[in-house]
Amino acid sequence: MHDYIKERTIKIGRYIVATKKTVRTIAKEFGVSKSTVHKDLTERLPEVHPELYNEVKSILDYHKAIRHLRGGEATKVKYRNRNVQSKKRPLQPN
Repeated sequence: MHDYIKERTIKIGRYIVATKKTVRTIAKEFGVSKSTVHKDLTERLPEVHPELYNEVKSILDYHKAIRHLRGGEATKVKYRNRNVQSKKRPLQPN
């Protein structure tokens, strides 16, 4: 494994422990795909830094346990925003 991958893996691991953010959010902030973040945290981190992995695993497990709630909330916000935008548009004359 390349050194830059090890460094990124540890950096992402420490970041998720410090912020408790989701994989998707971290991927956007680090400029990599969520698949890369997930692979870094679940496959590479146990080899590179096992103690940090144990902390990260508990956060990932928590996010997995509540993901059905987050998905419902995101959909609710999405449609609420659509309704607000459609009400702001002026009516077009025929």
